[in-house]
Amino acid sequence: MRAKVTKAIFPVAGLGTRFLPATKSVPKEIMTLVDRPLIQYAIDEARAAGIKEFIFVTSRGKSALEDYFDHAQQLESELRKKGKTELLEILKETNMDSGEIAYVRQHKALGLGHAVWCARRLIHNEPFAVILPDDVIAAEKPCLQQMVEAYAETGGSMVAAMEVPPEKASAYGVLDVQEDMGSVVSVKGMVEKPAPEAAPSNLAVIGRYILNPHVLKALNKKETGAGGEIQLTDAIAKEIGTERGVYGFRFRGQRFDCGSKAGFLQATVSFGLSRDDLKDELMAYLQEVIALDKAAQ
Repeated sequence: MRAKVTKAIFPVAGLGTRFLPATKSVPKEIMTLVDRPLIQYAIDEARAAGIKEFIFVTSRGKSALEDYFDHAQQLESELRKKGKTELLEILKETNMDSGEIAYVRQHKALGLGHAVWCARRLIHNEPFAVILPDDVIAAEKPCLQQMVEAYAETGGSMVAAMEVPPEKASAYGVLDVQEDMGSVVSVKGMVEKPAPEAAPSNLAVIGRYILNPHVLKALNKKETGAGGEIQLTDAIAKEIGTERGVYGFRFRGQRFDCGSKAGFLQATVSFGLSRDDLKDELMAYLQEVIALDKAAQ
């Protein structure tokens, strides 16, 4: 029987420089889409997929991120006194029990592969997930849950993939497909940030992974790749051709790149419009903005 995926790594050590000055004092992962921080969307997705242990790879200045998952005793007490039970229920979703969550430090920004490697002692010899909170995915069934169900059939290592325009391939790791089986593809190669003319396909890797522990052994070698960093895709690529194999998974849902300002704004609008308590007022405002823009032209 295949081992269940119960551990997830969240690499959150980045400085978030694209969002300065906000990220001077607030970790990017705490920035909110509507009324939930980015990290809460990632945690909710992991929980839905059956994750029980949450491993955060952090750096200096991320204490607000750690505090977010702690119990806010004074706040909870005040809400209880005022009978605000709905708000108390919302707070419960942000609390993590003792032992559920662990933090390890990445002291130098040496790449995503290095961030994952920093958590190696907490993974041991088990399959594990990696979630990049910058990639927020709106889906009827959460993306990682879709992947866990597919992984139960394939084993090996699996990366979430989506089709991108050829001119944007150079911003991603791109899959070289061996066999296309629909939602799942078997992989014969992975190229990190290829030139558009050299991209082997238009299937780009995005921030969801289920990885065999052998990937950590490859990361132990600390080999640098694109940009002089230790690339996670390079370590995963070493699993290609083994009996375990590497698979791409076309998830069902819409991905927002919340590592960019434009993507963050798009996600804010999309998630706002999905809320019954906000959609009417927000839609009316957007229609007004569009009408004014047309009138100005």
